[in-house]
Amino acid sequence: MELWRRNLYILWGAVFLLMAAMSSIMPFLPLFIHQEMGIESESQVALWAGLIFGANFLTAFLFSPLWGRLADKYGRKIMILRSGFGMAIVISLMGLATNVYHLLFLRLLNGVIAGFNPAAIALVATNSPKEKVGYAMGTLRSGAVAGSIIGPFLGGILADYIGYRHVFFYTGLFILIATFIVMFLVKEEFTPREKQETGSFVSDFKLIVATQPLIQLFVVAFMIQFAVLNVNPILSLFVQKLEPPGGKVSFFAGLVAATAGFAEMIAAPRLGVLGDKIGHQKVLIYSIIGAALLFIPQGFSTNIWQLIIWRFLLGLTIGGLLPSVNSLTHRFAPKGMESTAFGYSNSATFLGNMIGPISGGFLAGYIGLNGVFFVTALLLLLNGIWAQWALNKKIKSLANS
Repeated sequence: MELWRRNLYILWGAVFLLMAAMSSIMPFLPLFIHQEMGIESESQVALWAGLIFGANFLTAFLFSPLWGRLADKYGRKIMILRSGFGMAIVISLMGLATNVYHLLFLRLLNGVIAGFNPAAIALVATNSPKEKVGYAMGTLRSGAVAGSIIGPFLGGILADYIGYRHVFFYTGLFILIATFIVMFLVKEEFTPREKQETGSFVSDFKLIVATQPLIQLFVVAFMIQFAVLNVNPILSLFVQKLEPPGGKVSFFAGLVAATAGFAEMIAAPRLGVLGDKIGHQKVLIYSIIGAALLFIPQGFSTNIWQLIIWRFLLGLTIGGLLPSVNSLTHRFAPKGMESTAFGYSNSATFLGNMIGPISGGFLAGYIGLNGVFFVTALLLLLNGIWAQWALNKKIKSLANS
């Protein structure tokens, strides 16, 4: 088997394990804060859960460019190992936290050392043949999505049987196993940048910003995550409003989320292959417009089965978003600075991950649950129109030159 393909499949497994472990914590985080941290007020639990959840994205947003730059200098594999071993320790320590301040600090620290997925994306992109980058990006994304689907179910089962604190220990163990898999099985083909080509952090930033159309791609990546995650805080409330069979709100809320993830997992590799054939910018723009249009009927859903169908179709379009952004980022990044470019791209997605859910919860209080779906559709539609104009203009001018 070719080395790039072998690395891809191994990293698929490692990323799957990582995301299954990481996402297993989120479903019971508010309950952990309430029952183990001594926070009684429902409003205080919600506040601390939001702060602790978002803290990870804040520091990841700030530090991602630094790790990307170091990956270009020392290699992407070493950055995966740095992040994996660090997160395994920090997340295990969360199981020993005795108050919310400990938990908040550890989540902030986890964001500082995070970077497993971005480094894996950079390694796969730089080690894959040019004509296979889209396929590789889509396949790797499907591993992350598959892990994110399994994780919440796994976390819920473990929490019921072994308690909240022990889930953190098992999460750390799974991340450690994923890291050892990369350490012993992944073989990276890496050529460091020439010493004379290595500038300061500021000069590298200026070069990235000046390289078109990278800044446009970063904006698109931010808007994708901002818009798509806009509905997350209100999704379970919307499911409750639809009065699912038997009153099983939690079950159907999980099913609605898993349905979109399952569809994305199926679609991502296939849309990656399509992007390799017809151009990733076309797949990106069509996927954004498709996602925008599919958010509209969700807001008009009158029963749970309609919502499930629309969420499945939405997942098929979401599968073409971030893999296409990553493929285009790799294509246009300055030679030897691919990881630096991915670092800034991931900063943009982390920022969207952080602000999107906050804005969705805020908007729901003013325009209602249904209105959030319509605003999300409008944001994506505007993003698609802008991406069509900005990206195609830059890509055509570069092709002509």
